[in-house]
Amino acid sequence: MSIRCSKVNLNLLRSAIGVYRNYSHLAGNAPKLFASASERHPIVPVRFANNLFWEKDRKGGYDTTKKVSRKQLILDGLKELRQEFALFNKEWKEKLASDPLVVFRPGETDVVFNFETEKDLDRWVLTTDKDHNEGFTEAKLELSPAGFGLFHGTLESRVPKDGRIKRSGYANIRSVRVRKSFKRDAFYDWEQYNTLVMRVRGDGRSYLINLASEGYYDILWNDIYHYVLFTRGGPHWQYVRIPFSKFFLASKGRVQDSQGPVPLNRISSIGFSVGARGGHEGQFRLEFDYIGVEYDPSHREEFAYEMYKQPKYIVAT
Repeated sequence: MSIRCSKVNLNLLRSAIGVYRNYSHLAGNAPKLFASASERHPIVPVRFANNLFWEKDRKGGYDTTKKVSRKQLILDGLKELRQEFALFNKEWKEKLASDPLVVFRPGETDVVFNFETEKDLDRWVLTTDKDHNEGFTEAKLELSPAGFGLFHGTLESRVPKDGRIKRSGYANIRSVRVRKSFKRDAFYDWEQYNTLVMRVRGDGRSYLINLASEGYYDILWNDIYHYVLFTRGGPHWQYVRIPFSKFFLASKGRVQDSQGPVPLNRISSIGFSVGARGGHEGQFRLEFDYIGVEYDPSHREEFAYEMYKQPKYIVAT
């Protein structure tokens, strides 16, 4: 069942973030690939450019992993073997002892992320445009004097004078990909919940919440569901409750025409972004107490936006 919500207009969101999936940057200087729209013929490829329909890098060219020798990999693997077996043992204990009737209680918040110790902060990765020589924004994620997680820094929209970067000024934190033992990727399974709950203290800025749902194929690697986190500013904490039905799908920063509910059983990470677009440069500050999920029995909405049916054989919506 699709729910049409007249109060929410995706066109406004598209104007702020983007419109469609765009893969033209992969083609480079390749010759004309498709026939024009006026020629009513099937799409016939003329010549394939390198990586035109396939991306081997999940980071889209921003991969910063260091190359390690095979000998060092073997040594590191032996050191981690005990840790992996302990994690494997913990997985089976949780699987055998878990009781859905006890775990999922309506109206109670299950905390997923705390920000009490340095170990809790190790579950997050901080990135800015400065990390890739694309800007001058500086940011930190650290414990505040009061003992909470503090995401703060200074946004700068000034771009490097290299003739390559046109826009700059962003900072982002993202949770580390959850995994099982022996380096197996896993997902957060929030299918029994319908609301994201947070206790935060902001500076009056608007932040973007990112729920990543990484798919198997390369075209789905960058599927992220977004919603805006509005902060009040001032010294007081605010409790934020956002239904998952309010999140909309985007890929590489572009809102998609084909929308649908968040696949809550395949959440790979959660993140928060802030940008200097629109002249919003300067210092920012967002403090976290906890992030959790909750099942609200009174919330019945499945999806807040219109879902369009695409004609068959339409590729890359």
